[in-house]
Amino acid sequence: MSVAEPRRIVLFRHAKADWPQVTDHERPLADRGRKDAAEAGRRLADTGIPFDQALCSTSIRTRETWKLAVHEFPQRPKTVYEERIYEASPGELIAVLNETPDDLRNVLVIGHNPGMEGLAEILAGSTEDEARERMGGRGFPTAAFAVLTFTGSWKDVEPGAASLADYWAPTD
Repeated sequence: MSVAEPRRIVLFRHAKADWPQVTDHERPLADRGRKDAAEAGRRLADTGIPFDQALCSTSIRTRETWKLAVHEFPQRPKTVYEERIYEASPGELIAVLNETPDDLRNVLVIGHNPGMEGLAEILAGSTEDEARERMGGRGFPTAAFAVLTFTGSWKDVEPGAASLADYWAPTD
């Protein structure tokens, strides 16, 4: 694949988690989270994006979100469970994305806030359009996702390098 062809990064926040007496990393999804994760999976499948790889945080709630969402996909992408995504800052997430092999075109990242929202805002720069308005008006609630596009190598992912192409949240 040529680095001149458009690539997509989809940032997907885990669905609503429950608050049992466990560590934060071990928190499972709440009932609403299970419903929203499946709906987000249907919406992601409806985008028609053929994902080459999913990078998923190792937390229980992100793993459960991904399991329910990917069930809705026509084809399951390769999944990599990445410890560095848990509690990652936007800069740490960019470092993970920079390691993506250039033969991959479309990557889905399943993670947490404030990292997902911060990364979407940082990568999209000052682009103003309908998707940005919707994201800006709602923030990045649980089970929301943002679709960003860019051209170049994965090593070129940096602030302002992408455009926000789409945004969806369960309240849409």
